[in-house]
Amino acid sequence: MRFFFILQIAGLLLFGQAGKAQPKHQFALGGSDFLLDGKPFQMISGEMHYPRVPREAWRARMKMAKAMGLNTIGTYVFWNLHEPQKGKFDFSGNNDVAEFVKIAREEGLWVILRPSPYVCAEWEFGGYPYWLQNEKGLVVRSKEAKYLKEYETYIKEVGKQLAPLQVNHGGNILMVQIENEYGSYGNDKEYLAVNQRLFKEAGFDGLLYTCDPPEAIENGHLPGLLSAINGIDNPAKVKKLISENHDGKGPFYIAEWYPAWFDWWGTKHHTVPAESYTGRLDSVLSAGISINMYMFHGGTTRGFMNGANYNDTHPFEPQISSYDYDAPLDEAGNATPKFMLFRSVIAKHLPAGQTLPAVPVAKPSMAVPGIKLNQSVGLLNILPKPVLNKTPLTFEDLNQDYGFVLYRSTLTGGREGLLKLNELRDYAVIMVNGKRVGVLDRRHNQDSLRLVLPSGRVKLDILVENLGRINFGPYLLHNKKGITQRVLFNGKEVYNWAMYSLPFSKVSGITYTAKKVDDIPVVRKGIFNLKAAADTYLDMSHWGKGVAWVNGHSLGRYWSVGPQQTLYVPAEWLKTGSNEIVVFELLKPQKTMDALDKPILDQLQ
Repeated sequence: MRFFFILQIAGLLLFGQAGKAQPKHQFALGGSDFLLDGKPFQMISGEMHYPRVPREAWRARMKMAKAMGLNTIGTYVFWNLHEPQKGKFDFSGNNDVAEFVKIAREEGLWVILRPSPYVCAEWEFGGYPYWLQNEKGLVVRSKEAKYLKEYETYIKEVGKQLAPLQVNHGGNILMVQIENEYGSYGNDKEYLAVNQRLFKEAGFDGLLYTCDPPEAIENGHLPGLLSAINGIDNPAKVKKLISENHDGKGPFYIAEWYPAWFDWWGTKHHTVPAESYTGRLDSVLSAGISINMYMFHGGTTRGFMNGANYNDTHPFEPQISSYDYDAPLDEAGNATPKFMLFRSVIAKHLPAGQTLPAVPVAKPSMAVPGIKLNQSVGLLNILPKPVLNKTPLTFEDLNQDYGFVLYRSTLTGGREGLLKLNELRDYAVIMVNGKRVGVLDRRHNQDSLRLVLPSGRVKLDILVENLGRINFGPYLLHNKKGITQRVLFNGKEVYNWAMYSLPFSKVSGITYTAKKVDDIPVVRKGIFNLKAAADTYLDMSHWGKGVAWVNGHSLGRYWSVGPQQTLYVPAEWLKTGSNEIVVFELLKPQKTMDALDKPILDQLQ
């Protein structure tokens, strides 16, 4: 209790007394250092994204950040979370970014804010809301008028939430980033200046900065703003590149330092040995350079919010649900060996008289064997009212953001032929008279399937999944989903489609049966009872492909191709007594599943 009281007093001294006006700090750029209230300040920051961590766990993760030696947290702000439909804003629940920042302050952490509004981040559409594509002529990351109008509306709403929390207003936001690695995309300084103006008009009147990789820093910096650098950690190179683009001065800030990497479906799990980076971290800190680790804690990309990479030389690469990232703090928020090694390095660079708090003990985890999913319903039995059109409509045409669309038409049977879907985006289950006859996968450039049709009128169903919009590169402007062009059978266009929107944004209200259901795709539900709640991991390795929910919370996508074979279930979303699990399975439904006490993130099938 005495220790807790001392921590409370320390927090009050740092950020002012609760309930009273917070003291305003000065955060400024010195010739070679950041200056906090006139004194040199070295940021030792780690990236952590509020939507990738359950709100109930934000504070615990921040305590872990302090225990590793971080004094700052970096986070993006995600436009598509906060304005999911045009003009409808949401800063509640897990989207309450202001509360995230306030908790950081209570835990003695400063914040680097990155509203951008383009974020990349292995996030759906790089953070842009899908509906921007419905604004005719709108061009993201440009001076195009419609884009700037929507951008301005969004950033002013963000400003209402977060501008009062800047350090010069008594808060803990030290700096705010405009755009995001823009130099890798373009070189329009007028566009960057518009960004600066919009941020200032939204109330962000403190320090603004840009960040770019070395090869793009000249394109992406805006004269007068600090140019931070991403992806290198040689102290001499960092100082040279930043000073060349900042009037020969510092401070020197690595805005994204990568001691790890992310994964995508069908490729091996990426790991980076901590030992390869401890010396680099030591040299950067010894040189007085400020740093932001991307990621300190990745967490989980739940729902349908993963992005994808794609360019002319690489296939479509949708990212997995786990954002473990091989980061110092694992997906569940526990310290890894990388965490402990980095902590030892940071401890060497603490100001005189400071020591690190003890590392919180690992969270308990549990196995739950033999969960029965004994209620089911076939997808074709729960279809909503369709939209009818002569030709297929995209997700965007249907005003649908994520999830699935079922396209239905009829063909004259008694023949064989090639079914071709021009520009399928992204994954399709093909059914004839309700039975699966094949799948098409954009990752493998598959767009055609040979069909043998029975006699009579044949019902053709094509269930299309949006696997995540591209989040990086020039193809941001080519991100519509579904069947985006024509459907051909034997070279002739197929017309007269019924389209059923299946966003699966929630799974309440579905009516199940306990009778045997052999239909595929299928939704299955089960109940499992717990005497106590702890973290666990659903083992989906025997299933095929789909999405799962526990107690109404989306756990994200699973796919047997790997490398991810489990879905993380946070203890915060479980309860003693009865818990509900729902699985929407496209290919290979099972009637039982196990939950494990450890994740499987490194198995390809």
